[in-house]
Amino acid sequence: MLNVVGLSLVVLLTGAGAEIERAEYDYYKYHPMSQISEWMTRLAKAYPDIVTTVEYGKTYELRTITLLKIGVATGEKKKAIWIDCGIHAREWIAPAFCQYFVKQILLTYKTDQKMGEMIRNMDFYITPVLNMDGYVYSWKDNSTRLWRKNRSPGPAGCNCSGTDLNRNFDANWGKFGSSSDSCESTFRGRAPESELEVQAITSFVGSRKNDLLCFLTVHSYGQFLHFPNYQTAVTTDYHEMMKVGLGATEAIEKVHGKLYNVGTSPNITYLYSGSSEEWAWLQGIPFCYTFELRDKGHHGFELPEDQIQPTCEEAYSGALHIITYAHDKVFKRQRRLCHPFRSMSDL
Repeated sequence: MLNVVGLSLVVLLTGAGAEIERAEYDYYKYHPMSQISEWMTRLAKAYPDIVTTVEYGKTYELRTITLLKIGVATGEKKKAIWIDCGIHAREWIAPAFCQYFVKQILLTYKTDQKMGEMIRNMDFYITPVLNMDGYVYSWKDNSTRLWRKNRSPGPAGCNCSGTDLNRNFDANWGKFGSSSDSCESTFRGRAPESELEVQAITSFVGSRKNDLLCFLTVHSYGQFLHFPNYQTAVTTDYHEMMKVGLGATEAIEKVHGKLYNVGTSPNITYLYSGSSEEWAWLQGIPFCYTFELRDKGHHGFELPEDQIQPTCEEAYSGALHIITYAHDKVFKRQRRLCHPFRSMSDL
């Protein structure tokens, strides 16, 4: 019942035993940054065996960039999944999705055999809001609601501020789909990785790139699922990426009937470089996808709250398809190697 209305029961463990606190956190409304940060802290206290908060960077305005690490501590090095939301400040549905995704893991890991297996084999690194400064600014008033960039100052002598973090990665930086004008919404920054938020991701993910199976970054809007290839040439992993992406969009459609297009970014959206998705792919992470959630432009970045639940439900189904495929590709192969003879006919 709590799942239906979007509330959660938080169990806080104290020295005197289990104390139940009813925390009314509505997953089907948009939350300001302060509430999201408090929610993350509460979850780490409520689920100390599988949830920890990890601080991995600072913003220009000195906010601490924090992720939730979800997984069973095994004492061994583990494979991992990366999900970030809110790299663009105005895309409020993205942080809402990350919060929903976390909720679903915590609701199902004890009862769903597959989810239980995955959090034993892998850790989930989930950043609900990457562009914290920009997100806070987008909540200021109606005039700032559609702010996209972070809040770092522009070049000397310029009154415009902010860099588009998703054009600032060292991945063919500055070649396509970005601007050198700091007053433009797609300003790519002064140099590759000039922004603190981008440095935080590249440091954290870069140090774990050999362990990451998926890199998922969540945006809006348009109902797209695209994977990297800033040029139009077909790469060696194109067919597998397309197969997995089509499976994800089929899973999305089954939930509420919404159609998502899948393909490389130049084929289904437009050509741009300097993105986190492309950077992650160039690091050798095998499954890198960008989700562009609802809608197709009627509401755009101001998606009403009554669409949060269906949007998150369908996107969760798509993301879970990708994650499950990546997990099984590694761990089913490992099981086959450990148990090569599966029947008497194999002997």
